[in-house]
Amino acid sequence: MSPLCIKRRLAMKKIALIVAIIIAAFSLAACKETIDNTIPDLTGMSETQIQAALQERNIIVTLDFETTYTPTFEECDSTPLITASGFKINEGNPRRHRIIAVSRDLKRKYKFGTKLRIKGAGKYDGTYTVRDVMNKRYTKRIDILVGKRDKQTKLKKVKVYKLK
Repeated sequence: MSPLCIKRRLAMKKIALIVAIIIAAFSLAACKETIDNTIPDLTGMSETQIQAALQERNIIVTLDFETTYTPTFEECDSTPLITASGFKINEGNPRRHRIIAVSRDLKRKYKFGTKLRIKGAGKYDGTYTVRDVMNKRYTKRIDILVGKRDKQTKLKKVKVYKLK
């Protein structure tokens, strides 16, 4: 191989490296801009302002409790197979509907039919639809509808996101 060919190859490698560095720099800048636009700057804000900023971006603050419930007379009213929204539950497999009940304080914000994503709930992570309301004695809680054979569960520090 001639010395001229070797110099051209080295020059091409340098150019390729410079182009890769430039692309990486632009990608990093784009990622930073995306992160800056999705996560608000919360420094120096009060707790109320922080919650308002998070809710503005469809993030519900982490809930203290999330539990499961079954469509039975013991846990529901006199019509356990019909939710508060009027949705009819399949008695054989209620879990397939992916329904959640929200406490009445959350019901003001998340109407029937609202889709919520749950994270930090283990096997119950996923997307659910608000179709039921909890007893008024509960606040800042959600219940996931499960089958009669499923184990009842209480989870703490669950993150819930509103989907559009």
